[in-house]
Amino acid sequence: MLSAAMRVEILTFGILKDLFPASSVELAGDATVDDLLLRLRGGLEPGKVNFLRGIAVSVNAQFARGDHRLKDGDVVGLLPPVSGGSPAAEDAVVTFLTREPIPTARWMESIRRPCDGAVAAFDGIVRDHTRTRRTLFLDYEAYEEMAATQLRALADAARERFAVRAVTIIHRLGRLEIGQTSVLIVVASAHRAAALDACRWLIDTLKRTVPIWKKETFEDGAVWADGEPFPDEIALTNEVTNAPPPETCS
Repeated sequence: MLSAAMRVEILTFGILKDLFPASSVELAGDATVDDLLLRLRGGLEPGKVNFLRGIAVSVNAQFARGDHRLKDGDVVGLLPPVSGGSPAAEDAVVTFLTREPIPTARWMESIRRPCDGAVAAFDGIVRDHTRTRRTLFLDYEAYEEMAATQLRALADAARERFAVRAVTIIHRLGRLEIGQTSVLIVVASAHRAAALDACRWLIDTLKRTVPIWKKETFEDGAVWADGEPFPDEIALTNEVTNAPPPETCS
């Protein structure tokens, strides 16, 4: 007996927006994430299949594996490798996305408490070049619901992992000019080693897991920045995403 058909919504980000416009897809009622990817892969030109390598997939704003069984009405996000919350008690955790300039000095000052022996910060700034190309401006976009959840989870994990008192993570979206802050991470702790270690871990992990993408516009064109690979436990590495392009007749 054939399974009833279902329809899922597709969200795409970064360079995948150019390949798969946001849409909905009808699938068999027992379809999995891999089944959906196989359908989408079949519609790609051979030269563009490699863009599926190393992607992650979300279902209803949660990371999902290839064997995840889909349901009618699910929202599936296709996430290329990546390049808000509200304050908790005593401002221990502040995480959010914003389209406004980030006042770095104010946030660095606001996190301090008498019990802190160190405040460590990472201030990511838009520079005027990438390798030998002159940068004019950057555009950041995100799967906002999922990114906000991931930022909060990162802050909570850092507090537990490094025993730091407070974490602030703020990320800009939209158009950024040269010299503006794209991401600010501030960590307060009784000891400098914990604050520094937590700050480095946060920015490194954010760049690999939070669904935020960067498009760079240069004097001679624009390009989506290459993302850092997703961790193995997130990235889909199977016959659907990693299969070579199909052979074509000349």
